[in-house]
Amino acid sequence: MLSHKNSEFIGIDVAKGHLDVHGLVSGTSFAVSNDEAGFEQIIRTVSDYTVERIVIEATGRLEGPLAAALNAAGLPVVVVNPRQVRDFAKSTGQLAKTDRIDARILAQFARAVPIELRPFRDEESQNLADLLARRRQLVHMIAAEKNRLDRAPKRTASDIRSHITWLEKRLRRIDDQLQTAIESSPLWRERDALFQSVPGTGPGLSKALLIDLPEIGRLSHRALAKLVGVAPLNCDSGVMRGRRTTWGGRANVRALLYMAAVSATRWNPTIKAYYQHLRSAGKPPKVALVACMRKLLTILNAIARSGQPWQAPKTDA
Repeated sequence: MLSHKNSEFIGIDVAKGHLDVHGLVSGTSFAVSNDEAGFEQIIRTVSDYTVERIVIEATGRLEGPLAAALNAAGLPVVVVNPRQVRDFAKSTGQLAKTDRIDARILAQFARAVPIELRPFRDEESQNLADLLARRRQLVHMIAAEKNRLDRAPKRTASDIRSHITWLEKRLRRIDDQLQTAIESSPLWRERDALFQSVPGTGPGLSKALLIDLPEIGRLSHRALAKLVGVAPLNCDSGVMRGRRTTWGGRANVRALLYMAAVSATRWNPTIKAYYQHLRSAGKPPKVALVACMRKLLTILNAIARSGQPWQAPKTDA
């Protein structure tokens, strides 16, 4: 059993049919079924102990019911990126991979890496996130089919066109569902209007900010830029000073932010002037555009915090 005396760090490896649980301090390992009965068994086992953190890997939605059950029980559960955990395992020399080993690595990760506990999405927010994810899939499928159409022979072109028409119909239906859900919530409706008041920010980015970036308006602009993946990261070693690069973060938000920044360099006076300034200073177009992404995100973060819509900068008469 887990230790009553010390803070316990728990890793849970999620498989389709079962869950492997490991307590780091006690060294206890056990497996349960991946269903409500298994969730209840885990909760009963750990609830009487001082649990510092429970870590689960994101596994493409398999982890969702377990994480929701642990969160509802008031346990400090965190869902983490599998790549981070695998990199951690390699750094400790652990190359073997089984479900029991993975649970132990997750428990070690829970103790070694400071992880911020974030609020879980409620059911309505999760449903919207699922719709938004499906929208991205449809957009990608439409783009792929259009690329095929460009070089398709006549005997298959008609079928591709029909499929594109069907996909676009599904896309419009999901857009309608998303818009209806946003309009039914006074808070989301207000924030959607605030975000879209900024020139360059369209419905796509606004929905992504509402659903995939709930931290906006609550973090500093530096922390938010790092979270999205548009903060320049150092690459220095000894006397070598490498180029600052951006990577990681929330790719879905970042992709839409890129498109918004491209539009904003034409239609948003603040972003346009900033982009032109950077280019005049000799910055390459891509570097200048990433900086504009960061500045646009800073503007949106300030608007979310203040609740005040965009105001065009005053110009001298």
